[in-house]
Amino acid sequence: MTWMQAEHKLRIVILGGGMSGVGAAMLATQRGHDVFLSDGGVLKDAFAKALQDQHIPHETGGHDMEQILNADVVVKSPGIPDTANIVQKILSAGIPVISEIEFASRFTDEVEIAITGSNGKTTVTSLIGHMLEYADFDVTIGGNIGQSYAAQIAAGPAEYRVLEVSSFQLDGINKFKPKIAVLLNITPDHLDRYDYNFDNYVASKMRIAMNQDENDFFIYNADDSAIQNALKDNTIKSRLVPFSMTRKLEYGAYIQDNNININLDSNTFTMPIQNLSIKGQHNTANAMAAATTAKLLQIRKETIRQSLASFQGVEHRLEQVLKINKVQYINDSKATNVNATYYALDSMEKPTVWIVGGVDKGNDYSELFALVNKNVKAIVCLGADNSKIVDAFGGCVEQMVETSSMEDAVRVAYKLASPGDNVLLSPACASFDLFENYEDRGRQFKNAVRAL
Repeated sequence: MTWMQAEHKLRIVILGGGMSGVGAAMLATQRGHDVFLSDGGVLKDAFAKALQDQHIPHETGGHDMEQILNADVVVKSPGIPDTANIVQKILSAGIPVISEIEFASRFTDEVEIAITGSNGKTTVTSLIGHMLEYADFDVTIGGNIGQSYAAQIAAGPAEYRVLEVSSFQLDGINKFKPKIAVLLNITPDHLDRYDYNFDNYVASKMRIAMNQDENDFFIYNADDSAIQNALKDNTIKSRLVPFSMTRKLEYGAYIQDNNININLDSNTFTMPIQNLSIKGQHNTANAMAAATTAKLLQIRKETIRQSLASFQGVEHRLEQVLKINKVQYINDSKATNVNATYYALDSMEKPTVWIVGGVDKGNDYSELFALVNKNVKAIVCLGADNSKIVDAFGGCVEQMVETSSMEDAVRVAYKLASPGDNVLLSPACASFDLFENYEDRGRQFKNAVRAL
């Protein structure tokens, strides 16, 4: 029995009062269930007001286990690991613990398009949403970005739901079944959450397709060795739709003669790479994944071309902020892992002062050495603990400076940069040591640049 079909109230406890938790609480309350939200910290003012306005019972600064263990189901914030003591107590009591994505999906039978991957998922989610909006589809865009899925369901119906989905959210699904699942890539990330075992992280990402059937589609990167190996070990029932940057495919998307080509059962599509609004090899792959999704949804070819040519990218991802004294300042705050920063450094065509650092997630920086030697003239470390970065790159550049605030980092970078250089914020790490999230880090970078 799903919650949509329940004929009686269920006791639903929400663990965590962030964007996803408050959204889940509002949806559960709207649908007539008995709701209690528990957060061990302090709620943001906007979230506290939303709960008060909806008269949703909640607690902060701790957890009342008697209230929590009275639940029929617990909806957990993706930021809380399964190994947390409170989660273990709930599971030991036989109470199911699920993610907000799973919870929200139980209230709708609309078309769900889910995108995951270590890198590029925000760009692809936003690009697919842009395409559907350009084609005048009734669509919402969110999940791990923007508004939570539960909040979107609570706000009203839509024909299509485009969702960025993280590995943390996928860990908490049971029946979540997107019509189209997109897996862009799998590179080491969040290994601290997965016992520093890459196979565990791969298994988490593959969960996006675990409930699909032969009527669904699984778009995946055929060049990614981790995905290829996982496909050998996982039975995927949905229609496999590969995309590749390196070889021609009889079915799927590929590059030939500097064109994106898509062939889906003789339904073809072609577009010159030079006409894409977002540049770089990684963005060409992102565009292929998005265009393949659009083709499966039978969007007109010319509409796909026009939307690919007009898409403006996403905030905090290789975002050109300002040019000051002929130095370009670039905000890539969303690069929270090594692979994302690899793409950023690889795209630098001028000498670069690189601002890097934050919460290390078990990073292996070795794949960046060649790019740092080639493109980086100086490094500014920004984090509470910069020791691993200093050890990794101390021999790669002549100038390396440690800082502990964004204002200091930008001022130091300003002094180190010369006319014609780039200053790139691409942290390769999580943000939680000094900032609320990558968006806060990006905003502080832009404010510090504008204050120069």
